[in-house]
Amino acid sequence: MDDGSAETEALIANSSKDVRSYLNERRITAVEFKVYKRRWFILFVLCLLNGSNAMAWLTFAPVADQTAQYLGVSLNLVNWLSLVYVVVAIFFSLVTTWVLDTLGLRFSLIMGSWLNMLGAILRVIGMLNSIPERAMFPIVMGGQTLCALAQPLVIFAPTKLAALWFPDHQRATANMMASMANTVGLLLANIFSPMILKYTNTLFMLLLIYAIPAIVACFLATVGIRERAPPKPPSASMVTSSSEPFLKGVKLLLTNKAYIILLVCFGSGIGVFTCFSTLLEQILCVKGYSNDFAGVCGAVAIVFGVVGAFLLGMYVDKTKKFTEVTKINMCLTAIGCSVFAVVSQLSDQKFIIGAVCAWFGLFGYSVYPIAMELGVECSYPVGEATSSGLIFVSGQIQAALYLLLLQALATPVAESPLSVCASGTDADLSWTVPVLVMAGLCALGTCCFVAFFHTDYRRLRAEATGSPNTATDQSTGGDTWANSTDA
Repeated sequence: MDDGSAETEALIANSSKDVRSYLNERRITAVEFKVYKRRWFILFVLCLLNGSNAMAWLTFAPVADQTAQYLGVSLNLVNWLSLVYVVVAIFFSLVTTWVLDTLGLRFSLIMGSWLNMLGAILRVIGMLNSIPERAMFPIVMGGQTLCALAQPLVIFAPTKLAALWFPDHQRATANMMASMANTVGLLLANIFSPMILKYTNTLFMLLLIYAIPAIVACFLATVGIRERAPPKPPSASMVTSSSEPFLKGVKLLLTNKAYIILLVCFGSGIGVFTCFSTLLEQILCVKGYSNDFAGVCGAVAIVFGVVGAFLLGMYVDKTKKFTEVTKINMCLTAIGCSVFAVVSQLSDQKFIIGAVCAWFGLFGYSVYPIAMELGVECSYPVGEATSSGLIFVSGQIQAALYLLLLQALATPVAESPLSVCASGTDADLSWTVPVLVMAGLCALGTCCFVAFFHTDYRRLRAEATGSPNTATDQSTGGDTWANSTDA
């Protein structure tokens, strides 16, 4: 059988469903699957890109007061240096998913790396002594906006990279590594921004140091990523995928019941976590907990989340229990959120609050890459960037709505002797009702997901129809692989 012949393709296109299934299976078994060692280089570049972009996102938040002083602007304007990422994500994410699924991973990573690098350099230029003070903030904001435009290109890429370059038993791990790089970048920014500013006493050096990984990532992406896709597919799903056009793919997603439940419920979870990260310091300071302690709690949640994601990635790669893992983790996260809503209103309970934040991070942060893989499984053969991108957009929209709601529910505290918040009546707010509402939203989304989400693993089923003979890249000294087992 000539797999590339026009007669075969015409027969596949015009025959019945059963005949198409049979012919596709014949075509799969005739394809030699191969994995290439350079996939690890591409994964490293994406991790570096994701980490550096996240560091750019959170550069100013831990040092907001000093930033306002250096730039000569208000704290509200400094906050917009971070909020611009959310605004850009909401309005440009659909365009980004089209770019990833239509123009390809290579184009997206190179474009994202250049936007990220140019933004980082523009931020440095904005702090030069020759720049007038009134022009500093607009230039820095311009650089921050370029970095924000790069974010969707790199944050939606992990599922695409895992599908294109990795075999089925490594996809969850690869997605986990690339996704968690963003979280590690946030952690590093929280740690190093205050440290660098303390020892250098200049915002210019802080931005210059953060520009270095962006420049390195751009160089590696531009020079090292030379292919749109591997010459031979790593798994059967890449053979059977129809690569649905973007608009048709979106239509298929919006008529997919399982995907819609995941979109809304897990998007709600992303929104809750954004609220937790954003409001943590304000919630705790009213009860007498210092900003340093709040920063430690946030860091602990991230560290435990990275560890949990690593363990979950390996487990799911072996068991393929995407749905079970996602449901269990969401339930445990909802329990942690409910406990946090109670203990955060108590004073002098540092150990318990720290433990709850660790629990929250361990089960909440870690499930993100698994849920994104689940989105691909239940929506296959729609493009990976489209399925994961819409979930991210859903999370950002719900995060913005939740933040507005929770801030509106916070009431001024008439007298708060324990408060260590910044001086001023606006800073002393009671967060008792907002944190309870946050816990309720988390529990509601979890209950709906557990009760109503059911799906078939479409990508795994497509791969099961073939009997691949998988080989490593012989040019790099790899050994022959059989039955998709990794050497």
